[in-house]
Amino acid sequence: MSQLAYVAPSSPEEAATALAATGARPLSGGTDLLVQLRAGRVKPDVIVDLKRVAGAIGIREEAGGYVIGGATSGAVLGEHVGLVRAWPGVVEGANLIGSTQVQGRASLAGNLCNASPAADGVPALIAARATCVIVGPNGRREAPVEAIATGPGQTSLSPGEFILEFRLPPRPARASDAYLRLIPRTEMDIAVAGVGVNLVLDAQGRVAQAHVALGAVAPTALLVAEAGAALVGGRLDEASLAAMEAAARAACRPISDKRGTANYRTRIAGVLARRAALIAFARAGGQL
Repeated sequence: MSQLAYVAPSSPEEAATALAATGARPLSGGTDLLVQLRAGRVKPDVIVDLKRVAGAIGIREEAGGYVIGGATSGAVLGEHVGLVRAWPGVVEGANLIGSTQVQGRASLAGNLCNASPAADGVPALIAARATCVIVGPNGRREAPVEAIATGPGQTSLSPGEFILEFRLPPRPARASDAYLRLIPRTEMDIAVAGVGVNLVLDAQGRVAQAHVALGAVAPTALLVAEAGAALVGGRLDEASLAAMEAAARAACRPISDKRGTANYRTRIAGVLARRAALIAFARAGGQL
């Protein structure tokens, strides 16, 4: 058995070269990878630590939006006043990844690329219309968050590619988001269903833009365009909320497991979508 090697590159290009090697695995936060290593589920030859890569950790404002380094921990996100104010739902999702101790290490890039259908950090990013800056042997490219996971444990990233940062778009004055999930226990459990809702209101307080994303109810997190469209043009009256719930449920393709049946997950997804929409609407300054 060969000895496990460890490298900690300082530039994105060095990291891409190291990751392109056969048997290399990236370490962003490590809260999933280390558990998999100890369980023998993965047996890499090289661990490529991304935390020292320039740009991989930190939060900055840029062009009216926010840029989040892919290896930035959830604890850092939760302490950033500007990000919490602009994107409370994105921070809510990130801050539900594991315990307080895990929060000091867990990252959005790791949560996304672990490709669990129930990843808490992902639906709110999708609803936010966030994009990923991906670095690889052939340079840089950008892709929407929903294009990364292709199935449980699988991603669209090519050998050598990793997520350097996430980009959140500029925020209008009357806009906000929310993330809600249901878990069997009171904390530190895997979501039965999770929903991110992102709303932008017009000057009259009507919904001008709406994006709804679901987690844990399909092989990957889903952006449900029909659910968002159902909210546009109104102030979240009963008819629009009911239409949004129906669209969310229609998009679900869940499994039944020990946490809940497929029917239960589908029902809960609609309930959470309604509640998250109402929270986002109130945060954006909407009046019912």
